[in-house]
Amino acid sequence: MTSPVLVVDDDPIVREALSQTLELEDFPVIATGSFVEAKDHITQTFTGVILSDMRMPGRDGFHLLSYTRDIDAELPVILLTGEGDIPMAVRAMTLGAFGFLEKPCAPTELVAVIARAQKARAMALENRQLKAQLETGDAAARLLYGISAQADALRRKVRSVARIHAETLVSGPPGAGISKVAEVIHLCGTHPEGPFGKHTAADLSPSDLSAAVENAKGGSLFLDDVHLMPMQTQFALLTLLETRDHPRLIFGSAAALEDAVQSGALHADLYYRLEALQVRIPALADRPEDIPVLFRHYVAQAAEQAGVEAPDITPEVISQLMAQDWPGNARALMSAAMRFTLGLPGEESPDSGLGLTEQMAQIERSLLAEALRKHQGRAAAAAETLKLPRKTMYDKLAKYSLKPENFR
Repeated sequence: MTSPVLVVDDDPIVREALSQTLELEDFPVIATGSFVEAKDHITQTFTGVILSDMRMPGRDGFHLLSYTRDIDAELPVILLTGEGDIPMAVRAMTLGAFGFLEKPCAPTELVAVIARAQKARAMALENRQLKAQLETGDAAARLLYGISAQADALRRKVRSVARIHAETLVSGPPGAGISKVAEVIHLCGTHPEGPFGKHTAADLSPSDLSAAVENAKGGSLFLDDVHLMPMQTQFALLTLLETRDHPRLIFGSAAALEDAVQSGALHADLYYRLEALQVRIPALADRPEDIPVLFRHYVAQAAEQAGVEAPDITPEVISQLMAQDWPGNARALMSAAMRFTLGLPGEESPDSGLGLTEQMAQIERSLLAEALRKHQGRAAAAAETLKLPRKTMYDKLAKYSLKPENFR
């Protein structure tokens, strides 16, 4: 659902006409007849924009504009007048109005101004949110990218687990970014200022473990590939876990630990200790809508590292990316972004095992997602870009479980 338009007009006929015009373009409308009726909706958290008549009994449009600017200077106000008063328009714009329209205005002109105002509002709120995240040190929001429900769930899980000072297992498919999630758990925990030690558990001796624990005191110690830890070290670790004299311990594994227990490679007691508190990273194949987000981030990152200008990422590029299964997950996507940024030829895509119908469906889904992203989740505008009837657009969104609100 797109963000609302707060319509303020004392004339019920005009108010109804404006509301119908906007609703036909998929804009939710909050219709009010006066400033007094509208002011409760004017808050810093209001996600929409304001469309107000200039001439109203009591408090006029200038008063509403001044009040709104005092509440939130980044909340767009578009003013309407039927008088064609140029000095009034100049005054309104000088005072900070986003737009000024003469009644009656053409629906296309009205919708265009509302769309621009909503885009500006969305960007202002997004920048405000990012700034707040930076100030509050929310590493989960800053470092774990994605717009999918799975990405949201991962961030929530990381925040929840981080508050519990207990041994934690981070698992996921190969290349999913297990060590990165482990570090975010550390940064979201109770001692983010402490050291973050990283070691592979393979060939880790009891003395190596002891030294790593000592170096990470006051912070966190991440041991990856826990299923490859020598059994003698596992015994030492189990003894350590019975004490409180150790840093937070975070373990990682891309392997099925149940199989490691069955084969005797992993001690059952250690497995049951780790099983209690887990964070599972979803595969890219399970959240394809995150592929464009991650790819853009990796391209920007690669361009900065290489000191080059980031190339344009066209819908065709996104379609090709989303037509793949990405068994290498984030690591493989990062490599593809680096090659793309440097203009290097790509590697042959692994056989996904999908037939033509399935591959075409993935491409169609990617085009729909890219159009929604381009239009900040406005399904009607995305449908127009793709030259689809509105009903067809909504049917396809339902078919691929794409929610417009996830792209705002």
